[in-house]
This record gives sequence, C-alpha cells and structure tokens, in this order.
Amino acid sequence: MRLCLGALEETAKRFNASVFAYCFMPDHLHLLVAMPSGFSLVQFVRHFKQLSAYRCRREGSQGPLWQARFYDHALRREESLPDVARYVWENPVRAGLAENPSDYSYSGSLVWEEAREPETVGV
Repeated sequence: MRLCLGALEETAKRFNASVFAYCFMPDHLHLLVAMPSGFSLVQFVRHFKQLSAYRCRREGSQGPLWQARFYDHALRREESLPDVARYVWENPVRAGLAENPSDYSYSGSLVWEEAREPETVGV
C-alpha cells in the first residue's frame, strides 16, 4: 500500500489535484478528488494506475493491479464534501475491516491533516 499511496501523492502533485479522501480497500480504491480547471480526471487516474502498477511490479507483484475501467461520480449540489469524505473513510467499517475509520491504516486525506474522524473534518 505504501507504493500506491506514494504514487497517489505524486500524481496529485503532478496534476495539482486535491485528494480530500482516499481509502484503499482489498479489491478497490475510493477517491474524493477535485481537479483544477484544465486537468482531466481520466488522465489523473491513468497516471496513478500506471505509476502504482509499475512500482508494484518492480517490487515483485505479478498480474494486473487495477481494472481497465473506473467509475466516477460528480458531487451533486446537495452533497457536502465532508459528508462524502466520511462515507469514503467509513467503507472499511461497513466492510467489517475496522471498528472505526481511524483504525484503518489505508485511508486518509492529502488535504486535511486530521482525517478519518468524522468530527474533525469541516469545510
């Protein structure tokens, strides 16, 4: 996971993207990302997947790391950024992988310092 998180951090810097929430699950990844004008989410995801897969293969991982496609969802006006971030961080709890979002080591934020605790995130 450290390789994938490093690739996510590098990709966010390269694309000047704000990764408000991430959660690496055993078989998928949740991201809450804001892209600046002029940058493409498709290019962001492509770069992240290529970089992380390359690094994992270099470390001995075999087989495909990511699916060819991804699913995106644009926030609706009535959806708040903190609420969606909490939803992302609560995935491991709903999946039975952790009792609290803060117990799960593979999630966080590249924007908010205190992340994964619902009461600490506010905009």
